[in-house]
Amino acid sequence: MRSIRLENITKSYGGEVIIDNLSLTIPSGKFFALLGPSGSGKTTLLRLMAGFETVDSGKIFLGDQDITHVPINERHINTIFQNYALFPHLNVFENVAYGLRVKKVPSDVIEQKVNKILKAVNLEKHMYKAINQLSGGQQQRVALARAVVNEPAVLLLDEPLAALDFKLRERMLLELIDLQGSLNTTFVYVTHDQFEALTVADTMAIMNHDGHIEQLGTPKEIYEFPVSSFVAKFVGTTNIIQGVFHDDGSRQTLAVEGLGEFEVGVARSKEWARDGATLLMSLRPEKIEISKSPLSGFSNMLKGVVQSIVYHGRSTQYNVRMADNHILQVFEQNEEHFPQEVIDYDDVVYLYWQKENVVVLER
Repeated sequence: MRSIRLENITKSYGGEVIIDNLSLTIPSGKFFALLGPSGSGKTTLLRLMAGFETVDSGKIFLGDQDITHVPINERHINTIFQNYALFPHLNVFENVAYGLRVKKVPSDVIEQKVNKILKAVNLEKHMYKAINQLSGGQQQRVALARAVVNEPAVLLLDEPLAALDFKLRERMLLELIDLQGSLNTTFVYVTHDQFEALTVADTMAIMNHDGHIEQLGTPKEIYEFPVSSFVAKFVGTTNIIQGVFHDDGSRQTLAVEGLGEFEVGVARSKEWARDGATLLMSLRPEKIEISKSPLSGFSNMLKGVVQSIVYHGRSTQYNVRMADNHILQVFEQNEEHFPQEVIDYDDVVYLYWQKENVVVLER
């Protein structure tokens, strides 16, 4: 169980800089997610950690050991790829045992280790099956077992669930969390899927299109308190509204042309939060209360017309057109079979939210 530390890593391909002077510490024994859009450099970063690629400059440490130029097979780091890369001519047991046999581990030790890890991933009843007899989820678990049977210090997972359907992906995410907890191994999970990252991670890093880390923190910190409009829009769904910030010393507001003035709260330590500055307001759809009747007790209110409704089962999404033609998304939890208030297309509705649920961001 060791941490990974990247110091001033730079990597280019064909003269194009993919990762530029990036530094990052991944804590030991944690489930760490690296999230970013396609082309942000997250897979490149994983390949550098694994040793499949070499850095142009900078250093990579596993614990206190400098592994920047250590060969792949000596790094104590294993990788699971999107396509699993299982051997079709070997059964489940032999796929998992392969790495141990290459290392010439005694047969009795191999049997003990393989049996133990197959039990951990609920495959002990399938150990002598051919790979093509397994479902996608079972194949994914074989790849996991093969990767962890060698007891690596770090396990890198490169979008390992991308080929699975939604329900199976949900189940495998929970199994990954349980496995990481029982092994106490450092997991580094690379994905562009925000749902996956928010589900598995103890800590996560958000990479932007320029190959820089935009924000580092727990899933809750990143979702509730994004540091930029990029993070707010990339992680989850949000409404971004631009306005002019005013601070009279006792009250802070954002004046939005065509909509009005809204109460907000910004730490005065933020240098960019100057009176008269043009700033952005991020408001998550689930933080908004929607009603056809006037309500009291809220910091802010808007009036609009329902343009479309999307039923998600657990929640309903309302797209509401404002006076300035701006569309706000609202998510309402479906708590009742027969709600007292039914909102329909073209209904005039009121939207309410508290200033504490607004995140003000630099433009």
